[in-house]
Amino acid sequence: MTERPAATLTFDSGLTDQIEAAQLAMSAELLGHAADMLGDRAVTAPQLRFLAECLTEALRDVHRIAESRGARLVSLACGEAQSAGESAPDL
Repeated sequence: MTERPAATLTFDSGLTDQIEAAQLAMSAELLGHAADMLGDRAVTAPQLRFLAECLTEALRDVHRIAESRGARLVSLACGEAQSAGESAPDL
């Protein structure tokens, strides 16, 4: 039996940007919803727990996006410095 090669993932920055934009928009919408819920005294403990789970997931996404964009900025800065014959900037 012949084994198939592992799938290769390719990087599509346009698609990545679209996904990140959608995640950031959903996070912003969730923040508004959270503010409404926290101002409502009728909200139950299970509802607040679900909100906390959603906020945790959104924060995880935003943190990943920030790290990814930061890494891209460092990579770009290093690439520009190398092409200009300079040492990489301290970031």
